[in-house]
Amino acid sequence: MAPPQSAPRITVWNEFRHEQKNPKVKAVYPDGIHTAIAESLRADGFEVKTATLDEPEHGLGEDVLSATDVLFWWGHMAHGEVVDAVVDRVYARVLEGMGLVVLHSGHFSKIFRRLMGTTCDLSWRDTGERERLWVVAPQHPIAEGLGDSFVVPQAEMYGEPFDIPAPDELVFVSWFQGGEVFRSGACFNRGQGKIFYFRPGHETFPIYYQAEVQQVLKNAARWAAPTPSRPKTGFGHRPQPLESILAPEPA
Repeated sequence: MAPPQSAPRITVWNEFRHEQKNPKVKAVYPDGIHTAIAESLRADGFEVKTATLDEPEHGLGEDVLSATDVLFWWGHMAHGEVVDAVVDRVYARVLEGMGLVVLHSGHFSKIFRRLMGTTCDLSWRDTGERERLWVVAPQHPIAEGLGDSFVVPQAEMYGEPFDIPAPDELVFVSWFQGGEVFRSGACFNRGQGKIFYFRPGHETFPIYYQAEVQQVLKNAARWAAPTPSRPKTGFGHRPQPLESILAPEPA
């Protein structure tokens, strides 16, 4: 499905370290995970930019974020190198309404942990086992175009317990060949912004080329984009009451 004319503006952020250091990763994603994701989104008509860790301000300056409706985040080996000033900037934009899609090992990113308020820890095993993602919310927009389930042939296992708050909506639950299960597609609201965590995406497996995974990411971009009609939160001083608070005069 092609996006509407007012398609959200997307920035895909990636550490871009594994691809430059590990030949096995470079063989799968020669131009970087961010490029593979961006090309898939562009093929569906989205306006997409990319940013990486080693750019000035990690490629996420005020000008970039102000022109971003949905930020995709992939990180793994260098979470600690993301400077707090950039985390603060992304955090503020999410509260203002920018969507955030956190991918795979981005669960340990500074921004996701701050937004969740928990450790975001989990159990894991990297043996390339089969993963089946069950669609547990078939009417959710992120599940559009999918069947009851789909299989990722080789994946890194993430298992429960997953130390996150209870999701506002849960779209996918994974079952792994070794027996574990995992909440693999979780939606959250923070301020005016919408957040989607999506588990699949290990760097040595070609998961981001898989049609079902690409469909999920396109759906997530549309879902997480700011909604103009979404009511603003009424914080602050309210000098005028909605109704009279004066005591009735005695009869």
